[in-house]
Amino acid sequence: MDVSIRKATLNDANTISNIYALSWKSAYKGIIPQKYLDELKSDFWVPTFENWIKDNIITAQLIYENELPVGCIAYSKSRDDKFADWGEIVSIYLLPDYFRKGYGQKLLQAAIVDMKIKGYKNCYLWVLKENISAREFYESNGFICNNDECTCKIMQKQLVDVRYILALDSYTK
Repeated sequence: MDVSIRKATLNDANTISNIYALSWKSAYKGIIPQKYLDELKSDFWVPTFENWIKDNIITAQLIYENELPVGCIAYSKSRDDKFADWGEIVSIYLLPDYFRKGYGQKLLQAAIVDMKIKGYKNCYLWVLKENISAREFYESNGFICNNDECTCKIMQKQLVDVRYILALDSYTK
């Protein structure tokens, strides 16, 4: 099996968006309203990623298994003034058939190496409070919940994100 990671380009926006939509429909079942997930279009994130990549707002990396794109990580300089000199992991998503196969780990490692090269000493990410498996994944990789919370609503359901932080020098996986 051939596994590789490469930096995403503008041409990858459709692929990334499709991975995100399929991942959301599986990973967020029971957390985000089902009607929202059922109506989520595979091209929902295309304009966002086109802008982010074109304007160098984020770095996205895709992971491939035998030339098939199966996951993506997006990260950047912090979007939070409180953490101005930090890196931020915006998202990690995989196609559902590739959950729990180590691909999230490989993407996370690639992003952390790149953030260290870019000079970041720390990074953070947001994760849905109810998403226990994602929280366990980040905790197993040395991230610590600092109890900052951010709320949003999807179809009248209030969702709470919690912030996880990591000192990049302490990452040893």
